[in-house]
Amino acid sequence: MKTSDAGIALIQEFEGCVLRAYPDPATGGEPWTIGYGHTHGVRPGDVCTRDQALAWLRRDLGTAEQAVSALVRVALTQNQFDALVSFTFNCGVGALAHSTLLKMLNAGLGPEKAAPQFARWVNGPNGPLPGLVRRRAAERAMFEGKPIHAEAAPVLSGAEG
Repeated sequence: MKTSDAGIALIQEFEGCVLRAYPDPATGGEPWTIGYGHTHGVRPGDVCTRDQALAWLRRDLGTAEQAVSALVRVALTQNQFDALVSFTFNCGVGALAHSTLLKMLNAGLGPEKAAPQFARWVNGPNGPLPGLVRRRAAERAMFEGKPIHAEAAPVLSGAEG
């Protein structure tokens, strides 16, 4: 499966788009990031267009798509796949691989039992982060095939972000 346009839109909303390369907040340098979380080959001073950022996002989603396809052993709807790709893109392949969410799905407990597990992935170093709370709620809604209510993230030129 591939991420649908609705899944990509969800990821775009929460990742935000920064059109000028910025340093990793933890290191003040590497890895430099641009667009929707793109890091491959990014250097200080790089800029991109919104179209380039979207092209990189589509390519970068391949890792998350492959992980979801390889790790989930039950049939998924497009919405479920998209929600799991968003989760994996944000949290990483290891998080999905070791999650109770995945274990519950693969045990055949059904999506209705697994869906509440999204809410466990909202903490930063000092507790729940509002942005992650909103993202996980939107991913869960998508996973359950419900309407998604999320605040759109702005496109930033780099000076703001």
